[in-house]
Amino acid sequence: MPLDSLELRTSLQRVLVALILILVPLTVFGFYVALQGDSQIRQMAGDNIRSVTRSAAELTSQFIAGGVRDVSVIANNPSVVQAVVFANHQYERLSDGAVMSKLQATEQKWNNSEGDALAKEILTSDLARQLRRMRELNPNLLKVTVADSSGATVAATDKPVRYFQMDRGYWGRLYSQGQGAIDVADLRYDELNRLPYLSIAYPILQESTGRFIGAVTALVDVSPLFAQLNRQQIGRSGRLFLVREDGTVIQANGIIPSMKIHSEEYSAIRDSLGNLRGRETGYLFTTFSKGEKYLVGFADAGLKDAFPNLPWIVVASQEEREITGPIRNVAAFALFVMILSLLILSLLAAYVFLHRVQKLEDIETPPEEKPRPAAA
Repeated sequence: MPLDSLELRTSLQRVLVALILILVPLTVFGFYVALQGDSQIRQMAGDNIRSVTRSAAELTSQFIAGGVRDVSVIANNPSVVQAVVFANHQYERLSDGAVMSKLQATEQKWNNSEGDALAKEILTSDLARQLRRMRELNPNLLKVTVADSSGATVAATDKPVRYFQMDRGYWGRLYSQGQGAIDVADLRYDELNRLPYLSIAYPILQESTGRFIGAVTALVDVSPLFAQLNRQQIGRSGRLFLVREDGTVIQANGIIPSMKIHSEEYSAIRDSLGNLRGRETGYLFTTFSKGEKYLVGFADAGLKDAFPNLPWIVVASQEEREITGPIRNVAAFALFVMILSLLILSLLAAYVFLHRVQKLEDIETPPEEKPRPAAA
């Protein structure tokens, strides 16, 4: 007879076995893949934040090196060297005590009317005009002061607070037993102008002997560096900032050094900074005091060896839930599908088992009844 329809008949037991062989491996494999994806996303996020912090650390190092280089150009300018050599001639026939007495006497009247004439001479000299021209060409230079071997001011763009520099803390490091050494002071902040800056002192050396004969001190604006760091984007919740090695934040959005805010991120990475493996990894996942989980990246700016006052570290952080949120939703869905599949298979297995027991009971032969004795 003609085939009107195709009927596929099979037992529930076979359907159950097929479902078990197909669904269970697929759901377990899907959940495993989701978990592996979570691990890979965490690693990718860690590599990304490490790259960001290392780039920011390199940018910071290059900016400071550029500032030092700008000051060195002034210190090696022939006009500056010549003016310092000329200023040093006045001390040739004086004893150290006489030189000190003369400088201290000038210092005492520096900030009153008696010192105005000397200050005007210093600020209107040809060298002072050249210094102001250099500042116009380089907006990062805020103030420039040239001093002779005794620390007396020779020329300046603006009137210095002090005429005599030798008794200031940095002068000994700058003099360096007559050999001369670069000194970069710790970051300072001008509250009035809302301006962060560094004081960079560069020695002037005699060309023939390499002996210290004077110094150039410049205040360098670092707000351009901070603006570049603030433009770094790390997702929605990420942020990047600079901290000292004691954990004090020196640069971040809405934070100024005078606030002396301590970074909780630095407390988490302090141990990693102390070992080679931690520095090479450059990031870690940590939980903060309020129970929030964050990815924290870090990189040393590499300034401390050359400039001990700048032990700066670049730190970045990002919420873990922002990083792993999408893949965790996939993992949660895969887990839900796996549980649902196992539940359906369990119900189907229970149905098949109960249905099979019922059929076995139906085909059992009832026991034969014994004949009753006939009535008397």
